[in-house]
Amino acid sequence: MSQLKKGALLSYITIFLTNIIGLLLTPFIIKKLGDAEYGLYTLIGAFVGYISVLDFGLNNTIIRFVAKYKAEKDKKGEENFLAITMGIYGVISVIIVLVGIVLYFNLDTIFSNSLTLEELNKAKIMFIVLIFNLAITLPGGAFTAICSGYEHFVFPRTVNIIRYLVRSLMVVGLLLLGGDAIGLVILDTIMNILVIILNGYYVLKKLKVVFKLHYFETPLVKEIFAYSIWIFIFALVQMFQWKSGQIILGINVNTVSVAVYAIGIMLGTYYGAFASAINGVVLPRATQMVVNKESGEVLTKMMIKIGRVIILVLGFILVGFIVLGENFIFLWVGEIYKDSYLIALLIMLVSTVPLTQSFGNSILEASNKIKIKAIINLITMIIGVVIGFYVSKNHGGLGMIICIVGALFINAIITNIYFVKIFDFKIRAFFYETYAKSIFVMLFVLLVGRVLNEYIYEISWGSFLIKGIILAIIYATLGFLIALNKNEKESILNYLKKD
Repeated sequence: MSQLKKGALLSYITIFLTNIIGLLLTPFIIKKLGDAEYGLYTLIGAFVGYISVLDFGLNNTIIRFVAKYKAEKDKKGEENFLAITMGIYGVISVIIVLVGIVLYFNLDTIFSNSLTLEELNKAKIMFIVLIFNLAITLPGGAFTAICSGYEHFVFPRTVNIIRYLVRSLMVVGLLLLGGDAIGLVILDTIMNILVIILNGYYVLKKLKVVFKLHYFETPLVKEIFAYSIWIFIFALVQMFQWKSGQIILGINVNTVSVAVYAIGIMLGTYYGAFASAINGVVLPRATQMVVNKESGEVLTKMMIKIGRVIILVLGFILVGFIVLGENFIFLWVGEIYKDSYLIALLIMLVSTVPLTQSFGNSILEASNKIKIKAIINLITMIIGVVIGFYVSKNHGGLGMIICIVGALFINAIITNIYFVKIFDFKIRAFFYETYAKSIFVMLFVLLVGRVLNEYIYEISWGSFLIKGIILAIIYATLGFLIALNKNEKESILNYLKKD
C-alpha cells in the first residue's frame, strides 16, 4: 500500500479516534470542570487561536515548495528554501510573544463584562501557557509539512494517533486527581513539544532533510509570501468561521453560552474532518498535476473521484445526525446543550458541497491562483461575523451561527463560478456524477429514520444504538448497490478478498 493510501487510512483512524474519544471525553470534562469553566477553557483557546494565524500559511507553503523542489530534483534549492523558511518562523515566534504580551495586559478590558474575577485570573494563566505553546508549535509544525511534501504520511500520522491516545488517558487522570482547565493547557503544551521532537528526528535522520542557507534570495522570500499570504487569508477566514462566535458570545453573553456554542462547533468541525482526511494528502498530487498542465476536464475527473468518496462518508454522518442528533446531544451532555444540535446541523448542511470540492482548493493552492478566492472568502466572512456580533446580543449562539453559515453559502456559490472561470471545471458534470445517486440513498434513509423515530420514540442509549445500526446497514447496502459505480465496487471487493 502506498504512502498516499496509508496516509489517508491513518488520517481516518485519527479522525475516528478523535471523534469517538472526544465524544466520550467531552461530557466527562464538562462534568469535572463545570459548564462555566468548560466555556472559559474553550473561550481562551479560541482567543489564542486568532494569534495562530500569524503562521501566515507557511505550513502549506512548505508542502507545496518541497513537493516542487522534489519533482524538479533540486536538492540545493530545497535546502536553501527550508533554511529561509525556518528563519521566517523564528521571526514569527517573536511576533507571537510580543502580540501575546500586549493582549495579556488587556484581557481585563476585553472580558470585563462577561467574566468574573476568578475566571479572569484563570484566563490569564491559560493565556500565557497557550502563547508559549503557540510560539513553539508553529515552527515545529514545519516538520510535519516537510513529511507531507515528501509524501511520507505514515510516521507523523502514527505519532499523532499515539499522542492523542496518551493525551486522552492523561486528561482523565489529571481531572480525576482534581486538575482544572489550567492543567489541561499545560498538558497539551507538553504533548505538543514531544511530538515536535519526534517529527524533527524523523525528518532529519530518516528523510535526511538538510536546512542550509546557501545564499539569501530576496526573490524567493517574495515568492514565499506571495503564495503564503493567501493561505494566511484562508486561515484567517477559518478563525472567523469557527472561533469568532465563541469570542463574541464571551463578550456579549456569558461562558455557558460559549460552552453550548462550542459543542455545536465541535460536532460541525468533526463532520468536516472526515473530508480533510483525504484532502490532507492530495496537495502534493495536485501540485504534480499543475506542473504537468492537466486540462480542466482531467482536473474535474479527479475532483469527482475524490468527491464521490467524500459524499458517501459525509452523507451517512449527515443523515444519522438529522435523525438522531437531538437525542444524542440530550443523552451525551444534557438538555442545556439542545441548541448545539441546530448549530452543528447548520454547519454540516452548508459545508457539504465545499468539502466535496476541496480538491479544487488544492489545485488553486498548487497553481498559486488562490488570491481572488481568498479575498472573496474574507469579505463574505467579515460581513457574516459583523452582522453576527449584533444579532447574537438578542439571539445568542443560534443568531451567530445563522450569520456565519449564510456567509458560507454565498461563498460556495461564488467559488463554483470561480472554478469554472479559472480552470474550466465541468461543474455540472461534477454535481451529477458526485451527488445524483448519493442523494437518492440519503433521502431514502432519511425516510426510514423518520419512521424509526415514530415507532421507537424512547430516548435512551439502547434505542439510539438500535436505530443507528439499522440506518447504517441500510445506508451501506444502498450505497454499495446504487451509489457506487462498477470500478468502485470492484475495488472494494478486491480489497476485501485480499483480507
